[in-house]
Amino acid sequence: MNDFTLKSIAADLAPANYLSVASNARVHRDKLIKLLLEKKKIPEDGWENTTIEYFIGELSLMDSNNFPNRYGVGEREARIVCDMVRQRHYNFAHGIGRSGSLTEAQPKATGSTVMNNLTNSLVLDLIHEVGIRSCKKAILVPLATGMAVMMTLLSLKAKRPQAKYVLWSRIDQKSCFKSIQTAGLIPVVIDTIPVEEKGDAMFGTDLKEFRNKIEQLDASNICCALSTTSCFAPRTCDSIVELASLCRDNDIPHVVNNAYGLQSTYLTHQLEQAARVGRVDAFVQSTDKNLLVPVGGAIIAGFDENVINLVSESYPGRASSSQTLDVLITLLSLGKNGYRRLVAERKELHQYLLSQMTTLAKTYAELVVSGKNPISLALTLTNFATNPQMIGSMLHRRGVSGCRVVSGRESKTIGGHTFQAWGSHNGLAGVPYLTASAALGISREEVDGFISKLRQVLQERVENVVSVTKA
Repeated sequence: MNDFTLKSIAADLAPANYLSVASNARVHRDKLIKLLLEKKKIPEDGWENTTIEYFIGELSLMDSNNFPNRYGVGEREARIVCDMVRQRHYNFAHGIGRSGSLTEAQPKATGSTVMNNLTNSLVLDLIHEVGIRSCKKAILVPLATGMAVMMTLLSLKAKRPQAKYVLWSRIDQKSCFKSIQTAGLIPVVIDTIPVEEKGDAMFGTDLKEFRNKIEQLDASNICCALSTTSCFAPRTCDSIVELASLCRDNDIPHVVNNAYGLQSTYLTHQLEQAARVGRVDAFVQSTDKNLLVPVGGAIIAGFDENVINLVSESYPGRASSSQTLDVLITLLSLGKNGYRRLVAERKELHQYLLSQMTTLAKTYAELVVSGKNPISLALTLTNFATNPQMIGSMLHRRGVSGCRVVSGRESKTIGGHTFQAWGSHNGLAGVPYLTASAALGISREEVDGFISKLRQVLQERVENVVSVTKA
């Protein structure tokens, strides 16, 4: 209720002093909302659920489908037949954007338009908060990371119609490779090379081969270079600072797949440095990995507003507002302090996972490889090379999810291109290994449970080998 309705309450319904107390509580919530809309920044401390619901409810009432008197005669009037669906979406039904742009206002959906633009502002504020302070614009798109990369590539292709190649530093993740082909471009796979980081043998960027390919293909025929920050060990973050300089010197666009990189201060620092010394046209990250919301959204951000506007304007038609609503609610609930806490806990638990894995590895004469990868690490399975995939199956049956077992002997063909040693990020890798990650939201109990199950599985495999040998 606003002041107008509160003052209309008859004296016999509630004492005036009680109404005054209730009004003060409402004014406090309204001040929080007013500050949010004026500053367009994530609150330092998270809001309680009732305040968030109050704010979301006020926004939804601004959309035409929630007007008390309306006479919809269009083909799309945001009618929802199922009450459960209506409640799930807080009465939002118009989506975001128009056929001209993802950020364009809708005449029927003022509340949805405010929600969309506000969420984009909060996402940009988050990017600045985690260390990428030179970022100029960010948009949330209702697409997962691979499709968001594809959309970005298509936008760059429109500005370089003669270009048909994408120089791609190999990472064994199918959606990234497929995003290039789906955009109608030709991937030029540049295999990774062994690099040493913190005494570990990792796989990283072959800068020399990037230079060779630019010379062979001619820069004008190259749509962009596509690099990666966050990835599974033993792959390390690409040399994006050096690649950014190379792209700047040759006038080639540069897109960075930063899938789950916002949660790492090391990776965000690399992006900030790359933009300062070279060229980064856009970087793309997942909302589910970095903001702990359901799968289906991505953030496309960059250091030149014109580039991100071009991506926004390339989206055909309206888009779902579900991902925008999820992110807005999550950021208001966490606040900056809540997100800082999650990032700090993740970093601490990565070190804890590393120490626990290292101790376990010594028991079985294996090695843990992590290098400068701030999220993922790999455990060699040299002494379990006969059937390493069995370890993954046994862990899965014991409730362990997320870890990958790579034999180093498998190949995979995607879109006509065959990758040797699939999963290793390098065609010559032959050592089997298991990967595990300490990603945002992980708990100490999960690490302890994983280590316990892994110890059981490895011991069972050792005992099985011994029994077979004796037989």
